[in-house]
Amino acid sequence: MPKPLQYRAGSVIYFQGDVADKIYILQSGKISLNYQDIETGQDIHDSVQAGEFFGVKSALGRYPREETALVLQDATVIAFTVSEFEQFAISNSRIILKMLKVFSNQLRRIHKQVSNLMQNEEQQNPEQGLFRIGEYYLKNRQYAQAKYVFGRYLTYYPAGKLAMQAAKNLEIAESSLARYGEGKGPAPIPESESRAGGGLSGTGPAAPAAAGGSGSALSAVAKAYYDAVSLLTQEKIPQAFSMFKKIVEMNQEPEYVAKSIYELGRCLYLMGKYDECIKHFTAMISTYPRHPELSNALYFMGQSYEKKGDKDRASTFYKKILAMVPDEDDAAHIKAKKALKLLEA
Repeated sequence: MPKPLQYRAGSVIYFQGDVADKIYILQSGKISLNYQDIETGQDIHDSVQAGEFFGVKSALGRYPREETALVLQDATVIAFTVSEFEQFAISNSRIILKMLKVFSNQLRRIHKQVSNLMQNEEQQNPEQGLFRIGEYYLKNRQYAQAKYVFGRYLTYYPAGKLAMQAAKNLEIAESSLARYGEGKGPAPIPESESRAGGGLSGTGPAAPAAAGGSGSALSAVAKAYYDAVSLLTQEKIPQAFSMFKKIVEMNQEPEYVAKSIYELGRCLYLMGKYDECIKHFTAMISTYPRHPELSNALYFMGQSYEKKGDKDRASTFYKKILAMVPDEDDAAHIKAKKALKLLEA
């Protein structure tokens, strides 16, 4: 049966690029579908009216979401699986006619844009598109969304051309969220813009102060952390491991110590040291039971047990993640569900 879901203002129902498996209808509230025009790169914000469906094309076509669904005002939506929606549409011809009208307009617009793009050598890059979404949220003080998007970027494109900028924008989003709260404070300058204007060391009012330092400059510990992240994106795992270990041993800034502890476990997994990885993350969870990367740590533990051939233990960890993270659109939920499915195949 379709399920009614409640979303608070400022939350995101799904992000552009997410795996599509649900169709939604808005009952009440306000939702905006945000994406970039594929021809001009301009930010587009389409409002969803009460009674309208969204997320239909990507779910029926089984391809990633083309837009980000942002909740502007507390909303109630009904979530359909594809099979539930098909049954609903069959019994309601008005819904089909309404959808055909919407799709017809969209297809005409897309056809025109694609035709223009084919004449343009500089086509849109999905990597850059994801990065730009993060910048959009950062500029508009939507720090939680910016944090999520830049985190996604580093997950999907760990060795991407914009990885270092994404990592620093992630730090700006995290520090701004902690210092000002969602939607407050001066508008931060994304890393790509700050580079053009002289870097993060500028003293303009738009740049938030980084943790552990004064003004807007990154602290020495923060710089060391992002240098280690850079090594990790270049697949220089042993070197990154050594740098993360030094940050933990210095024990100067709790935020970066906690982050580095998580990255140490990830390095151990990438180096194939599965027993050490399991032991490390077990200790981390004991020390930091509310670590923001808890679900990812459990995932790497499950993966480590799977590499060791212990499928039962691996399955236990994947199921724990699914219980902890019930949101089916969450990245950790998707990874765990996929791993469990492959394990049980």
